[in-house]
Amino acid sequence: MASLKDVQLQIAGVKKTKQITKAMNMVASAKLRGAQGRIERFRPYADKFYEMLGDLASKADENAHPLLEVREEIKSCGVILATSDRGLCGSYNVNLINEALRVAREKTAEGKTVKFYCVGKKGRDAIRKSPYEMVKGIGDVMGTFDFSLANELGMEVIHSYLTGEFDEVVLVYGEFVSVAKQIPVRLPLLPIAPAAAEEEIPASGVQKEYIYEPAVEGLLAELLPRFIKVQVYRGLLDTSASEHAARMAAMDNATKNCDEMVQSLTLIFNKTRQAAITSDLMDIVGGAEALKG
Repeated sequence: MASLKDVQLQIAGVKKTKQITKAMNMVASAKLRGAQGRIERFRPYADKFYEMLGDLASKADENAHPLLEVREEIKSCGVILATSDRGLCGSYNVNLINEALRVAREKTAEGKTVKFYCVGKKGRDAIRKSPYEMVKGIGDVMGTFDFSLANELGMEVIHSYLTGEFDEVVLVYGEFVSVAKQIPVRLPLLPIAPAAAEEEIPASGVQKEYIYEPAVEGLLAELLPRFIKVQVYRGLLDTSASEHAARMAAMDNATKNCDEMVQSLTLIFNKTRQAAITSDLMDIVGGAEALKG
């Protein structure tokens, strides 16, 4: 049985750990409010952009712009993986990395070459250890990024697609559903499929119709590259909000576990102290009986 001093040191250590986890929970909660506000403000714009572009692309021939062209033979695939820079957020990063590797294995099984663009240290470090090639790894940006990061990444991906380095591009990110739920999502970026982006016909049977000026082809040349950048930026915003939500939940669970450990160690401490007192009393009683004899 452990000594009283050892148990006391364990209790003190767990209490200090609880202070750290509680502080990290509060920091994650504060950061989550800002990140959640950013994605909630940007998501309606991204959704409407997706809807409008689907309608626009459906009215144009696939040869109207290279980003709409579906190639007959797909030999290579680029995967953009967005993760966090820091850990202590449960299985969040592991789920994203597993989803990205699942996509890579599926594409490889189809005979395609897979290369990665990684945003976030956790994904970058994981892909470095994998058998897949990493074209670019960006770290220490998830806490300070803005649209310029999505613009830079989007331009590189578009250039690689237009030059034939990639025949398709997939974005893997963590979608922020709620504070308690974040799910890994794979989003096909290139080629842009009009049929997949078209608005569903509502139950009333009335479908929205847009009027475009100037010509559809001219708008596509301007909007298609911007569409890629908007979707990448949305993925980064979702990943950032999901990271803080996952860390807040993980630190909350860690704090509760610390409370349970303190209770368990306190019980052990009381039992150890009671055993020590009983042993001392038995020594005293035994000594007294010996003196009487």
